[in-house]
Amino acid sequence: MYMRKWAIMRLNKLFPCLVFIFVLMPAGLFFLRAQDKPANASKPSQSGGQNQPSQPQGDVLMPLPDDQQPPNADKGAAPATANQPTGANAAPSQSPDANADKAPAPAAPNQPSDTVQVPSGSSAQGQAPAGESGGVYVFRTQVEEVSLHATVVDEHNRLVTSLGRADFTVLENGQPQQITSFRHEDIPVALGIVIDNSGSMRDKRPAVNQAALNLVKASNPNDEVFVVNFNDEYYLDQDFTSSVPKLQEALEQIDTRGGTALYDAVLASAEHIKKNARLEKRVLLVVTDGEDTASVDSLEKTLRGLQVENGPTIYTIGILDQDSGHYAKSEARHARRALQEIAEDTGGVSFFPKNLSEVDSISRQVAHDIRSQYTLGYKPSTPRSAGGYRTIRVTAHAKGYNKLQVRTRSGYYAGQERAAK
Repeated sequence: MYMRKWAIMRLNKLFPCLVFIFVLMPAGLFFLRAQDKPANASKPSQSGGQNQPSQPQGDVLMPLPDDQQPPNADKGAAPATANQPTGANAAPSQSPDANADKAPAPAAPNQPSDTVQVPSGSSAQGQAPAGESGGVYVFRTQVEEVSLHATVVDEHNRLVTSLGRADFTVLENGQPQQITSFRHEDIPVALGIVIDNSGSMRDKRPAVNQAALNLVKASNPNDEVFVVNFNDEYYLDQDFTSSVPKLQEALEQIDTRGGTALYDAVLASAEHIKKNARLEKRVLLVVTDGEDTASVDSLEKTLRGLQVENGPTIYTIGILDQDSGHYAKSEARHARRALQEIAEDTGGVSFFPKNLSEVDSISRQVAHDIRSQYTLGYKPSTPRSAGGYRTIRVTAHAKGYNKLQVRTRSGYYAGQERAAK
């Protein structure tokens, strides 16, 4: 009896604790968990299971993991990870104009193109790497097109600059050719100044150097010019540049000695301008005071090497002394003939000043001649694959002129320029 009463008393004391443990505590935990639940939390979808797209929570889209995305879901741009820069620190994307300064795409085959690209800035672009052409005039001709630079004079040897395409006729091997492109404007040229530096030029170089600089100053400011000095050897003392101070420094590399390797220097300069010039119009100015005495190549081989497609126009100045005995006169005649043939075969002009003071005015005349030329292009009616030498003759006729003379190259070996490239 006593033990039963004691057990009942213990149960009465433990009852509140049991109620608290088994009833009140679970209720309290349930209440606290309900309080922590977000008010705007969306309910699970009843029809999509795991494959349903996520629902927005406020303004933030909470994407599903990749393995739960619908098969054809468009995920859009991936969000930046914790280690990726965002906002102002992110790498800039390339704009549509990022390639605007790159060289224009080459013309499509069989499509004529004679476009001049005008620079947007200064002429400092002349120093850009060979692979670039931003800011440079780029005169493009069709791949299958022969390009001719022609000077027209009247019966008084005055330049004629008002002709149109219809005033010209082009003959190749005596056959009329259709002119596919025509321009008459002052476009920049790739110009090589090739000057005799042999012993006999010692007293002449200062005046010749000044005349060469005046030629550059009177030319298009976007011309790209290089300087070759030669005696027994030839030296590229300044590669293509538009900088007058650099050209002046190169011209002052005077070491007058040795013989005259005229033909070697001309051929090497023509090869340099063919392989490295970025401008389509190309000119060489050659100044010497005597006959070639040291070249490996002959005059015939030199003339053959110059008659390439779209080769340079060559102007020659011969400061020849014809008043010093029979041998000197014979040398002068040989030198004169060589300079005339080099110039005439390439569409240029040969000059033979009576004295050194005339060289400066001749250089200015050359600059004016270059800037007044017409550029004509045509696709030969005879395929290039036929090869061989092609003669060229260009004539001009216009109202108001009795007789017009056109100077341009006399011919070319088909395919030679393309094969060299």
